[in-house]
Amino acid sequence: MGNFELIEMKVPAKAEYVGVVRLSLSGIANRMGFSYEDIEDLKIALSEAITNAVTHAYEEEENSGIAIAFGIYEDRLEIMVADHGGSFDLDEIKNNTGPYKENDSIETVREGGFGLFLINALMDEVQINNNDGVIVLMTKYLNETEVDLDADEISTTK
Repeated sequence: MGNFELIEMKVPAKAEYVGVVRLSLSGIANRMGFSYEDIEDLKIALSEAITNAVTHAYEEEENSGIAIAFGIYEDRLEIMVADHGGSFDLDEIKNNTGPYKENDSIETVREGGFGLFLINALMDEVQINNNDGVIVLMTKYLNETEVDLDADEISTTK
């Protein structure tokens, strides 16, 4: 089940690059067959996550970058937004993230707290890791109506 395609981007931690990443996401999600509404939701969630990362990166140091990774699976899209330098190992990061809980301390979510609340509402799964910078991992499934873990049965809809 480890069969997926990975697209990675790094952008400067500046708000004006949000649009570039949103365009990439639109192209990827469109190609995967997401509905217009789902793509809009994805774009809002991504914008919130990047804005949150930009805010946090500014507090840390100048000219730090934000890494964005899109994990493209047959049944879902995983988006990771991380605000610390260096390369990111998606599997390693996934092992260190935990589910986002509404009662996470304000310090954890900083002023992006509303952003996380919104992301949580728009996406199917949200995980957060703030051991080293802040990493948000968001998942959106392709067919919400049939989130059937037995993927073979979905093949009839193709």
